[in-house]
Amino acid sequence: QVQFVESGGDLVPPGGSLRLSCEASGIISSLYTRGWYRQAPGKQRELVAGITRGGATAYADSVKGRFTISRDNAKNTVFLQMNSLTPEDTAVYYCNTNPHRYGWGQGTQVTVSP
Repeated sequence: QVQFVESGGDLVPPGGSLRLSCEASGIISSLYTRGWYRQAPGKQRELVAGITRGGATAYADSVKGRFTISRDNAKNTVFLQMNSLTPEDTAVYYCNTNPHRYGWGQGTQVTVSP
């Protein structure tokens, strides 16, 4: 059974930073392109960052230059470093493969507020 466990979300003020982690089990993470997604209240889930097996990265325009995705294949884990956070980044953040092939984890809540 494939599972994703996200962590690292918190309440931070605008301009703050967070580092999210996502550990996968049940798959060999290194075989997949991985992605970070987010879902804000009342909105559809969206892909914000992806990283290929070779380490190439891509970002949604809304986070480009502020977010950095990385991976540690030995730990089956992907990370999302988020800097210069704004209230528009408030959402539940999830990870999965890219495109997503498996069920969603519980996600981790990121709230950006003064």
